[in-house]
Amino acid sequence: MATLPLFDDDNQGRKRRGPKKGISKPLPYCDLDLACWKEYPEVDTDSLWVLKGRAKGDGHKLDYHGNFIPQIATQIFTRYSKTGDIVLDMFLGSGTSAIEAVNMDRRCVGVELKENLAQHVRGKIPRDKLGSEIRIIQGDSASSETVTDVKKTLQAMGAEHAQLLMLHPPYADIIKFSDLPEDLSNAESTDDFLKMFRRVAKNGYDLLEPGRFAALVIGDKYAAGELVPLGFLCMQQMNDVGFKTKSIIVKNIEGNEKGKGKSNNLWRYRALAGGFYIFKHEYVMVFRKLE
Repeated sequence: MATLPLFDDDNQGRKRRGPKKGISKPLPYCDLDLACWKEYPEVDTDSLWVLKGRAKGDGHKLDYHGNFIPQIATQIFTRYSKTGDIVLDMFLGSGTSAIEAVNMDRRCVGVELKENLAQHVRGKIPRDKLGSEIRIIQGDSASSETVTDVKKTLQAMGAEHAQLLMLHPPYADIIKFSDLPEDLSNAESTDDFLKMFRRVAKNGYDLLEPGRFAALVIGDKYAAGELVPLGFLCMQQMNDVGFKTKSIIVKNIEGNEKGKGKSNNLWRYRALAGGFYIFKHEYVMVFRKLE
């Protein structure tokens, strides 16, 4: 393999020699080897992800509203975790992170507020993985009690911290997931939603190993005829608790929604009449906890 055309930090464009063929140059936070950087065509490094549809099989299925697509977990796990690492998902939902952790030889600690949903996800996990490599906690991710439970679980798995943090909160009140007051989808205002999310982000920050990464999957909303930029508002909360923003990815979700046909025409009419645009995307925001 030819040497890599890398540049010095002084930005003067002077080339320096990259790794020679056969010399491994692993990254400290994932299994990718920069000496073989051309051999990962499946790894997307663009900031726009246009996907044809939701991946199916390997344990994944669309059996719950609001869950994120498996391809996001695949890409994020590949870029920011190693085999055997622990992924902490603080909004586990229907278990995308847990299922993909099984598929990709990662471990996972998932926190889910709703007991019946947590139990449903436990039924999706192979018996030889559940309770050992995959552990599901029912609790409120914003509470100190749940943090204590996660710490105990990590210790039982031989770790002090998780190596990757996944956050896929409700998009405020767009979908009501429960009647529980701790549920972010029941926040009375955007400000209340952000305060609740900030507590989760701070807990996640404290539970994440220094130097490792977090991914936030989030979208925006309209309310009272106005765009509410939830994505960027949540990004600010992440920054405020200590995370540094690494990248913002825009993912096209067309083809991932239900209710096409006449309802699509209705939304197109409403968009024309109201002067807005129909959401066809959401954000995957990547952050790092510095050393």
